[in-house]
Amino acid sequence: MAETIIKIDLKKSPYENPMIHNRWHPDIPMAATVKPGDDFIIECYDWTGGQIANNDSADDVRDVDLSQVHFLSGPVGVEGAEPGDLLVVDILDIGAFQESLWGFNGFFSKKNGGGFLTEHFPEAQKSIWDINGMFTKSRHVPNVEFAGLIHPGLIGCLPSKEMLQEWNKREKELYDTEPDRVPALATLPYADTAHMGKMAADSAKSAAAEAARTVPPREHGGNCDIKDLSRGSKIYFPVYVKGGGLSVGDLHFSQGDGEITFCGAIEMAGWIHLRVSLIKDGMAKYGIKNPIFKPSPMAPKYDDYLIFEGISVDEYGEQHYLDVHVAYRQACLNAIEYLTKFGYSKAQAYAILGCAPVQGHISGVVDIPNACATLWLPTDIFDFDVNPSAEGPTRKVTPGMDVPLSPDKS
Repeated sequence: MAETIIKIDLKKSPYENPMIHNRWHPDIPMAATVKPGDDFIIECYDWTGGQIANNDSADDVRDVDLSQVHFLSGPVGVEGAEPGDLLVVDILDIGAFQESLWGFNGFFSKKNGGGFLTEHFPEAQKSIWDINGMFTKSRHVPNVEFAGLIHPGLIGCLPSKEMLQEWNKREKELYDTEPDRVPALATLPYADTAHMGKMAADSAKSAAAEAARTVPPREHGGNCDIKDLSRGSKIYFPVYVKGGGLSVGDLHFSQGDGEITFCGAIEMAGWIHLRVSLIKDGMAKYGIKNPIFKPSPMAPKYDDYLIFEGISVDEYGEQHYLDVHVAYRQACLNAIEYLTKFGYSKAQAYAILGCAPVQGHISGVVDIPNACATLWLPTDIFDFDVNPSAEGPTRKVTPGMDVPLSPDKS
């Protein structure tokens, strides 16, 4: 049996656990140390550290303190790892805790984080998903059940001092172009809610003032939200500090490409079984500055899809030039509108696209002025036929509980 090198207690705050941190900084001490070739298990909080409850109210999503996230387990040092190496991480297995077989999906309020379609869904909403082996379904989204592709939304290594300074410089410059924007253009360092792991209190205070938030992906990996990074995957991480400093968290039971609701996967607490090795001087040998990975040989098998197109013309009729972001947004909005014809609310349809194993593709970027993006919706996740027919949508979903909504506080 592999050793569990980082353990958590879901009944306690992650701030009480010195093997947890919620910022990136090169001086965060290693929570544990392993050798190349070792395999081990790490336990993880959900990304909010337990702020979201299994109930039918979205008040907790509306009021969640996003300055705390993400809570990560680690860092794990690997003996012999030096800057310039590649840290090879095999995901051997991953799962939910038996005492916590549920996850949540949420749309954040526009005033508190927003999301990909925040202009269309400005208020906080939530759906709860029950986990039954490899399958999940929700009391808030009827007539849908699918197999999960469990994966860590966030995994990466500690940055060097120089890299941290570069992150802060470029993100502050972007933020300053529109400092009053809601939601903000970037999440800047914020010391008040920082948890710096095993770092001593006096050092932690000064480090937290410059420590990077965990919200975006960066050169070291981080919050990439790649749904195919599941059991059986292999990841090659650039090493920027001695020991590498591998951290992981933000476990997802399932997610659609793009994690479009921001809290867009089925978020859960759980455990992950990893194995590590090193490629010395691998960054130079292979010209790598961002992680690369090999996908899992195991994935839910869905063969029949409805594919929705979007182009670089936004919902207000404005033409954009080869804008893939606009095109994918239109593909998502087109899929949502389609699903409403079968009786789903727009919020339920949005939740499906965030949680289910939908595929997102950049299908064309050369035909000016319109890029084409596509969203692939697996039809087998529904217990009725969602394909177009001459008769029209003859089946409506079973009436039931809609996604809970909590209006913004004024």
